[in-house]
Amino acid sequence: MNLLWAAAVVAGAYLYEIKPSSRRGWADSYRRVLFAHRGLYDNSAGIPENSKKAFQRAKDHGYGIELDVQLSKDGVPVIFHDSFLARMTNDQNGNPVSGKPEDYTLEQLQSFHLLDTEERIPTFQEVLDLVDGGVPLIVELKLDPGMKAEPLCKKADELLQKYTGSYIVESFSPQAVRWYRKHRPEIIRGQLSEAYTKQRKYRRPAYFCAEYLMYNWLTKPDFIAYDCKYRNNLSRRLTRKLYRCPNVAWTVQSPQEMDAVRPDYDLFIFEGFLPEKDGTNN
Repeated sequence: MNLLWAAAVVAGAYLYEIKPSSRRGWADSYRRVLFAHRGLYDNSAGIPENSKKAFQRAKDHGYGIELDVQLSKDGVPVIFHDSFLARMTNDQNGNPVSGKPEDYTLEQLQSFHLLDTEERIPTFQEVLDLVDGGVPLIVELKLDPGMKAEPLCKKADELLQKYTGSYIVESFSPQAVRWYRKHRPEIIRGQLSEAYTKQRKYRRPAYFCAEYLMYNWLTKPDFIAYDCKYRNNLSRRLTRKLYRCPNVAWTVQSPQEMDAVRPDYDLFIFEGFLPEKDGTNN
């Protein structure tokens, strides 16, 4: 009897920890929107990810846009995904740039080339001006482990408060999602997650809790964005089936994968192919 009681307490605590927000109606207007991951990019064809060219292409095709926001050294929100610059940027001599976006001022960052193109790292404001409400945005707030959430959240939100287009925000950082719950509760916020513990460097209790969405009690996300390869994660499934919380699939990479994950998700972020905008695939 004591064992059953203990199991019931543990199960109850777990269900409390993963319980998200109860807001759901917001997702209805997004259900027929497919979001281009880092814009409708093609790195091999001179359309770099997270570039103005990729965002314009997504807008022209009528897709929503998922993008990544970080801060420059002088505190300007810029659009860039990686923690380090080397993969995506070259200097004036064509050499990969070392360091992180936060190591350089905006002026320095915009002197670098995205891959072997004339595209540069755009500011968040430049992208908001380009999209201008034409398609919905998913704004990911990029924070490395240990970084404080407030500087990025505050700076990005200052720009978003002036933006009249449709957007939602998300982050892997529970601190960033919590910041939005506390300071901008009216904005739809999402918790990003993945199967952290399948990677050796993430096999720590904090990442286990993040993988199984056990910070939801603190952040109360309005949606869960989960790596679609790991759609069978118990917590993800419970947030959708038990709590009816909208789930976003990232990142779908083929029509076949779209068909496979469609029953388990409500919204979809894609890359590497051109799905039809009504939710069916070519």
